[in-house]
Parts: sequence; structure tokens; C-alpha cells
Amino acid sequence: MKIVGVGSKNPAKIKAVERLCAPLGWRVIAVDAPSGVSAMPMTDEETKKGAVHRARKVIELSAADIGIGLEGGVMDMEDALYLCNWGALCDRRGFLATAAGARLPLPEALARGIRAGQELGELIDAYAAGKDVRKGAGTVGVLTHGRVTRDAMFYHVALLLFGQYEYAQR
Repeated sequence: MKIVGVGSKNPAKIKAVERLCAPLGWRVIAVDAPSGVSAMPMTDEETKKGAVHRARKVIELSAADIGIGLEGGVMDMEDALYLCNWGALCDRRGFLATAAGARLPLPEALARGIRAGQELGELIDAYAAGKDVRKGAGTVGVLTHGRVTRDAMFYHVALLLFGQYEYAQR
């Protein structure tokens, strides 16, 4: 049985990987792996770097066969500040896959706070009058009225990662 380590204790990230691994009979463990980037990644590049760092730290810090890093951040484009997410998968042989997921423009009230140095997790709690939104539906869940939740968004990224991994194993 393969052991897949998720480089986070965040329930939404763990749920995304468990959803993919359960039918395969693979065991999923949560590993408190640092991202190595700022608490609020501000670019696609920084968000991707955080995911890769988490995946590699899982391999370094645990007995997992596969390390998964999932990272949320924002990216600035000419028309808005966008929510972004990245994932990385690595194994003990040195294989590395990366993938990005959905992009969604943030309301100006959230974008202003982020540009002023606040973290999205704190802002979305106030914006949605919730608590620990990032551990549940996430910002994407709030902004899509629950149609796409944070774990579903990361599940899509995990599918892209595992697909690349399976293709490389053939």
C-alpha cells in the first residue's frame, strides 16, 4: 500500500487527496510541512514554489512514498487580483509534477486588504462573516456560492498531478 503525504494539516487539502486516494486503497497522512514562502503568496511563481516546497518536505519529514503540496495564493493581472492555486507531487525517486487550478477574480474589498498586507484567510472570514473559512469551503466556496469548494478546487489539481504521475510510471 502506498502512503501519500499531504504537506498540510488543512482539512480541505487533506480531503481533496483522500478523495483521490481512497478508491486506490492508498493511505493518506497529513504532514506539517512548511511552504517556504510568505503566508500570502502574491504571484503564481511564489504559490507554485510553496507547493513544490511542501511536497518535497513531505518526503523529507515522513515515511510517505509520495509527497503532495497544495498551495493557495493570489496573482495580479491588469483587471483584478485573482485567486490562484498550485499543486506539486514528488516521490522518493526524484519525480516531480506540478499543476495549477482555477483562477477567480477577487472582489475589490478583498484585493485592497491583500494589497495592504493582510492575509486572505483573515479577510475572507470577515467578508463572509465566518470562521476558518480556509479550512472549509474556502474563498472559492464563498465567491461561487458553494458551487466550487476549496477541497473540490484542490481535488482538480490533485487529479492533474496524479495523472502525470501515472503517465510517467507506464
